[in-house]
Amino acid sequence: MTRLGSRLVGLPPRALLLAPLLLSACAQEGDFGRPAPSAWNQLIETTGTLAARERGTPASVYPLTDDEGVLRDRAWRFLMPADSRAAFEDALANLTRARVLPPRWRQPDIPAYHGDLISEPFRSPHSRYRKLSEDAVADGRLIPPFAALAGRVFEADAVRLRALPFAKSLNDGDVRQAAMRVAENRCLVAWMRLETSLRIVRYRYALEHFLVEMPGREAAPAEQAVAFLEGRRGLLDPLLPPDAAARCGLVDPPEQAVVAPPVIAKY
Repeated sequence: MTRLGSRLVGLPPRALLLAPLLLSACAQEGDFGRPAPSAWNQLIETTGTLAARERGTPASVYPLTDDEGVLRDRAWRFLMPADSRAAFEDALANLTRARVLPPRWRQPDIPAYHGDLISEPFRSPHSRYRKLSEDAVADGRLIPPFAALAGRVFEADAVRLRALPFAKSLNDGDVRQAAMRVAENRCLVAWMRLETSLRIVRYRYALEHFLVEMPGREAAPAEQAVAFLEGRRGLLDPLLPPDAAARCGLVDPPEQAVVAPPVIAKY
């Protein structure tokens, strides 16, 4: 089975019908790989909100605040694949980021980044190490502004929740939409934190294989770049509890230990 075929296993049938229709839309990117403003990309975002709501995932109809919109833009790089892919695979990744497809339909492909780097034509191993270093450092530099922005969004969410008991004109639907937006913001940050951790694993996988395939002095700065990203990733930990990804349905919840009933001694 091809790499693409393996990714389509378990994909919802309706999603398979929708993905080709939106393929051209997914290719429309703006600066820094973010979605370009267009009717097609707006359709993707709207469709994603409706699909997420149908699955029971938090999806509010409220308009995004400026900070919420920028937070989603900044998350773009981490929710899209680190490795380059064929157009259709990239389109599926974009549909996942936009929540048209659920995040858990695809399994993390740890070797993909290494395979992408090693399969491209290159004249010197130095270029492969340099590419890995540049990617890891670029990711690390984006985390502090994202973490600061997420903090501001969470502060605004707190204001939103505190205002609910005092707003007499709100109905149950208004309260539900507000609660869903708060959950939506937190799940976005949880998803970004999860994907950052997976990127570190992919980078380390690539580095370990490079050391065996083409050892060289270039490995030292590459190791420093990955360590830099790992250090910056720690800025995301205080934002949410450790089990946030499981609460948002991004990963399976940890199995609960079965506690045996106490033994009652009979005398």
